[in-house]
Amino acid sequence: MLNECYELNNGVKIPKLGLGTWLINNEKVAEVVKEALEVGYRHIDTAQAYENEEDVGKAIRESSVPREEIFVISKIRAKAKTYDKE
Repeated sequence: MLNECYELNNGVKIPKLGLGTWLINNEKVAEVVKEALEVGYRHIDTAQAYENEEDVGKAIRESSVPREEIFVISKIRAKAKTYDKE
């Protein structure tokens, strides 16, 4: 399953299965992401609301997996999605 991908319109292939990091706090998320990358995950999902993006990035930087092989999906907080925001 870790090797199955979707092909995007531009020809890039993104893994179907990703590691979700919701409810994994900053103290644990770096370790979890590093282990996931070691076993073959290449798709990591995080969000501003999870408040763990910094350590997700740290784990990716410290891993031996080339950055160009990793897909990081992130989302912004719902209240930040407005044209009126400064």
